[in-house]
Amino acid sequence: MERRTAQRAAILEVLEGGRAFLSAQDLHDRLRSKKRSVGLTTVYRNLQSLVEQGVVDVVRTPAGESKYRLCSKDFHHHHLVCRHCGVSVEVESPEVEKWASVIARDHGFSDVTHELELFGNCTQCKNA
Repeated sequence: MERRTAQRAAILEVLEGGRAFLSAQDLHDRLRSKKRSVGLTTVYRNLQSLVEQGVVDVVRTPAGESKYRLCSKDFHHHHLVCRHCGVSVEVESPEVEKWASVIARDHGFSDVTHELELFGNCTQCKNA
């Protein structure tokens, strides 16, 4: 595990403050508003490292943008993300896991991984 730098601590502090996924640019803007001196490249580098360590989740929006959030589960899960406010819920789905295994087996694949993100409008935003 990498050492915890002041920049990484600042990034984690911002991520600990919410349930919504943030883009690297949004995270950088929040750091700047808190008078934290962390460059955008440093934000990207730290986010990538935190994703690789399983500390941070990343989702790709339908527009192709990567967004990040502190991971609260230490096992494979999926996300239901509000496309309006960005709030998300981590969900487990044994049905999806079984389906992925069957599809892989039926086509002769092994060691298969997958990512599944669901986007919709949360209760608060459904009428927005």
